[in-house]
Parts: sequence; structure tokens; C-alpha cells
Amino acid sequence: MSEFHRLVEHEIPRLRRYARALTRDNNRADDLVQDTLVRGIEKAHLWQEGTDIRAWLFTIMHNQYVNNIRHDMLEQATVDVDQVASTLVATTDPTASRQLSELDRALGHLSKGQREVVLLVGLEGMSYDEAAKILRVPIGTVRSRLGRAREALRLLMGIDEETPKSADRVVRRHPSVEDGIAA
Repeated sequence: MSEFHRLVEHEIPRLRRYARALTRDNNRADDLVQDTLVRGIEKAHLWQEGTDIRAWLFTIMHNQYVNNIRHDMLEQATVDVDQVASTLVATTDPTASRQLSELDRALGHLSKGQREVVLLVGLEGMSYDEAAKILRVPIGTVRSRLGRAREALRLLMGIDEETPKSADRVVRRHPSVEDGIAA
């Protein structure tokens, strides 16, 4: 197996997690991951060794997702809470299941652009710059969407500005990202 194929294989769990959260449907997510892997392997000659293969694959996935949306504008999607829960840290908090359901509902009310940014930065721990490249938008747009998404999540989940920002944990999952997000 070539080094390229090993690097791609290493990214499959992240691709699955992002696809499931993005599409909000396990079957569509599996199809999206498969389409991404097929395209990535077909386009292996375009990947430049030494560059971030994760960002390259996520860009392919994002483009494929956009293409899929264009082909099927009317299909509504849902996140399987059980699938998303497996990627979260275990807790002994008895209200965690309810909070996860509330978060799932709130994420479903965000715009597609806001949800994509929250998932890339919060769930995948990507930097603003990486998310901007994947989504092909300016970094300011990423910051703006993230700020609006955080505010919308607070409102949708009934979190007061003065209380600990539980919704912000969605976008503060990765320590390297935390410093760049204004409260």
C-alpha cells in the first residue's frame, strides 16, 4: 500500500464523522464518504506531497456535498443522535442525553453555512483558515458564520449570555481552536 493510500485510510473516521454530521443521515453520509474516497483516489495525482491531506479530502467532500445538494434540493436530512453521541466524550451527567437532543435540534435550525462552520471548527477542530479553504470562503466569513451560529445555538438552546456557554463547547472542542474564538 502506498503512503498516499495510508494517509487517506487514516482520515476515513474523520470523513465519516463530518459526513454524518453534515448530511444528518447515515446512508447519505456513507455515500458521501465513498464518493469522496473514490474521487480522492482518482485525483491522487493532483495531491501534492507534504500538503495537508485532511484539508484536501475535506475540500473534495465539501464539493461533493454541494453537488449532491444541487441534485436533490428537496430532501430533508436528520442527524442520528446515536451516531453523533459516539464521537462525544462520555459523561455521568444524567441530562447529557437531553442536551444532546437539544443540540441536534438546534443544529438542524442553523443555516447550512453556519452548520458547516460549526462542524468543521467545533467537531473536527479545524482552524478558521482550514475551514475557509475547505468551504472556499474568506476567513472573515468563517468567523462571521461561527459567531452567528454560536448566538443562534445559545438562543435555540435557551442559554443565557451570563451562564456558562454550553453551546460554545460545540465550537470549543479542540484546544488549538479555543484561543481564536471570541466569547
